[in-house]
Amino acid sequence: MAERKKKNSGQELQQPVRGILMAGVGGQGILRASDILSHAFMASGLDVKKSEVHGMAQRGGCVTSHVRYGAKVYSPIDRRGNVDILLAFERLEALRYLDYLKRDAKVVINDLALNPPAVNLGEMAYPKDILSFFTATFPEVKIVKAFELARQAGNARAENTVLLGTLSRWLDIEIPVWERVIKEAFPPQAAEVNLRAFHLGREA
Repeated sequence: MAERKKKNSGQELQQPVRGILMAGVGGQGILRASDILSHAFMASGLDVKKSEVHGMAQRGGCVTSHVRYGAKVYSPIDRRGNVDILLAFERLEALRYLDYLKRDAKVVINDLALNPPAVNLGEMAYPKDILSFFTATFPEVKIVKAFELARQAGNARAENTVLLGTLSRWLDIEIPVWERVIKEAFPPQAAEVNLRAFHLGREA
């Protein structure tokens, strides 16, 4: 794991590199969310590396983004079994990337089911009990009805910002930094909606 020693009040502290994996379906705003997250880390004085896999995004295929942050980051992609936090925009996508997580990883799951093509064609069944599996397997799991909270904020498409709000509880990024980055990421009217979505997600 890449590390760099940093001085603070005359003492040297080690700043480990940590990784967040975002996973979802094309059209859910995963890449916009990873951009906002990366800018928030940078605004907090951390080094950040980000990698994206678009897949068949325009056809509802899988989309992932690795975001790694710390004092000094050398690689944008976490190896399997090394991800600290999973932010899943859909239930099945949480299960799909299970093998990337540490045993004590933290997990945020959007309580939403979007059938992949194989399920729609009747070739496979959508897995049951995904949420209960995660809550029984990992020490900290947050399940969020992001779509409903986004609608409450004023735009159902803001569910990605709702999930960032939930994620923010586990990150050492100050609220004013989040708010500034969100305002910079959207036009004024959309920024207000997304700020409401962020705070609703954080309160959830």
